[in-house]
Amino acid sequence: MAPEPQPFRIYIGYDPREDAAYEVCCHSLLKHSSIPLEIHPLRQSDLRSAGLYWRDRGPTESTEFSFTRFLTAHLAGFTGWAMFVDCDFLYLSDIQNLVSLTDDRYAVMCVKHDYTPKETTKMDGAVQTVYPRKNWSSMVLYNCAHPKNKVLNPETVSSQTGAFLHRFSWLEDDEIGEVPFVWNFLVGHNAVDPKDPSTQPCAIHYTSGGPWFERYKDCDFADVWLKEFEEYEKENQKKGDAKEKVVKEENGFAASAV
Repeated sequence: MAPEPQPFRIYIGYDPREDAAYEVCCHSLLKHSSIPLEIHPLRQSDLRSAGLYWRDRGPTESTEFSFTRFLTAHLAGFTGWAMFVDCDFLYLSDIQNLVSLTDDRYAVMCVKHDYTPKETTKMDGAVQTVYPRKNWSSMVLYNCAHPKNKVLNPETVSSQTGAFLHRFSWLEDDEIGEVPFVWNFLVGHNAVDPKDPSTQPCAIHYTSGGPWFERYKDCDFADVWLKEFEEYEKENQKKGDAKEKVVKEENGFAASAV
């Protein structure tokens, strides 16, 4: 009998301000996936409590996972492949199609955006920073066992500059692999060509802010996210109702047994 396939590990950036975005991201990943997934929220408070992260938050950090994302390979035990992704993603395709692109020649793989935001703020008023390789680190496939990634330990992540980390400065250019932009389709930047099916997004990234923020309630693809959110809430409600029913039945049994 063939052994069960190991789940693909995904670490999603978590920020309490974007809890709904995190839940919808998880829901969309699981809904479309044909492979088992092991999803972990990157909660800064948990990482601090575990002694894995201790840097002070700076004024340019728009989310709680601005730097904790670089602990992915460490958290995965520096073995196999794992993915980090921002919570403001919505998946429309099977993640297996992305995982199948992993190539052991590279230390990391990502979408190599050429992106310069026009706004000075984003989300709920957070500072919008501009730097080389902007958004490369928002979705990264990590070859966790690659020797160069061993530097991404708690000490480095808690002390190195944002430029060093977000620009992948621990790597040579030829150690950074590329995946199609549709796996990190930036709302307001990337565009769909109706005549070219290869431009259809596989994962929508609401990089400036999504409809869970009042300011972006009418952004492009807002309807797609809201539909997924409604689906998530309905399923969550069903689970809650089922759990409540079990508790009532157990309590009824206990009462009749007294």
